[in-house]
Amino acid sequence: MGEEIKNSQFCKADFEEFSKRLRRETALLGEMFADGAFNFTKPKVGFELETWLVSPELQPAPINEALISQLKSPKVVHELSRFNVEFNSDPHAISGKIYSTLLNELQSLWQQCQTAAQKLNAKMVMIGMLPTLKQSMLGLEKMSDSERYAALNKQVFFLRKGKPILVDIEGIEHLSLTHFNILIEAAATSLQIHLNLPQESAVRFFNAASILSAPMVALGANSPFLFGKDLWAETRIPMFEQAVSLPDDPTTGRALLPRVTLGTQYLTNSLMEAFEENLQHYPPLLPILFEEPAEQLRHLTLHNGTIWRWNRPLIGREPNGKFHLRLEHRVVAAGPTPVDVVANIAFFIGAIYALIEEGVAPENRITFEQSKENFYQAARFGLDAEIHWLDGKKVTLQKLLSGPLLEKAKLSLAKLGVQKSEIQCFIDGVILPRVESGQNGSSWQRRANEKFKHDFEAVTASYVDWQATGKPVHEWSV
Repeated sequence: MGEEIKNSQFCKADFEEFSKRLRRETALLGEMFADGAFNFTKPKVGFELETWLVSPELQPAPINEALISQLKSPKVVHELSRFNVEFNSDPHAISGKIYSTLLNELQSLWQQCQTAAQKLNAKMVMIGMLPTLKQSMLGLEKMSDSERYAALNKQVFFLRKGKPILVDIEGIEHLSLTHFNILIEAAATSLQIHLNLPQESAVRFFNAASILSAPMVALGANSPFLFGKDLWAETRIPMFEQAVSLPDDPTTGRALLPRVTLGTQYLTNSLMEAFEENLQHYPPLLPILFEEPAEQLRHLTLHNGTIWRWNRPLIGREPNGKFHLRLEHRVVAAGPTPVDVVANIAFFIGAIYALIEEGVAPENRITFEQSKENFYQAARFGLDAEIHWLDGKKVTLQKLLSGPLLEKAKLSLAKLGVQKSEIQCFIDGVILPRVESGQNGSSWQRRANEKFKHDFEAVTASYVDWQATGKPVHEWSV
């Protein structure tokens, strides 16, 4: 959700001044793109991972403040609800034993958090949507103590003129509900993969990430259940999109672009196009006024943080103060285990480099509309989805992910200098058998739900037990 703020009360003048500064900083960013001002030395990857805290009865445990106070780690931070926390990794160069390094870092954080949680009579669970969660648990008293979250809630409902959030998802079952605060977003936790980008090929990376969103969301699907209903393989996708939906612009009357979106089209020349779209089509939600000079881009980066594209372009800062470009890939669910998480990252990096290395740009071989349709088909039907692929081909995701795309991803990782043993461990040893077996987190949860006759506490207990083994999800039995 981004950095903390000091105030959640705004007036018309705050919005006017913020918009003025946003226009100035967007113009400055355009000059930076024109000057090629972004730092890039070698490919680096990092991640954010959102997780759950649960009680011994496997219900959400609103104790993140106590956990964070106990840990005192800058890598473990608040999330929107009191029963979620987020892990933040260091960025690492993509070479050598990069994925073992990421795995060791994640396992260490995970164990520290589990130990701290146990002292609080709780457990950590890495899962997209917690099966035991009930809508009644998402009152404002469960929101983390943060001015940023309070301000977002106020502004969303101001723009909605007080009207409740409507969630209507047609899946295997049907869920229809209304909710009166943004905490419904906390029902979903995800893995966010961060990749720094060279400016000259940043558009190719961004478009490739859009194309890969369908394979990635199916590969990592781990969220079939919401409030007792079996919906999509990755129910996070429609839920989050509907949870932050806003009405028409109250000042102009024109329809607003969705705040959570795969986008409207591929980029053509520059990542700058996304930031121009931010300025033109997204009214500010948090008009915080900073004292730093415009060259620090504080208002621009804050505004960008309130637009939740599934592939979000970021302007980051190096320790030396220089700016860099980064892609945040947000489509993958959290879990099921640390090794699954790292394997998902490894596959994404290999696959995105494979696509940008194609002689003919993939965005010229599949339309954006087809990529978008693929994304929702994959979120709904998982590895069983049939999608459009390059050059008009139609293929099931299971076949695509176990065939040419996987092989190209492995070759690209090798070109990046990743050790062969890493590729064998995380791609051949985790991704391939997951795809061939058809068992990701979502399909395992559905099988467990059948076995336990819709007892979500039993499903969650079994999930937690298997997660504790550390074995990748394709090795789990029911």
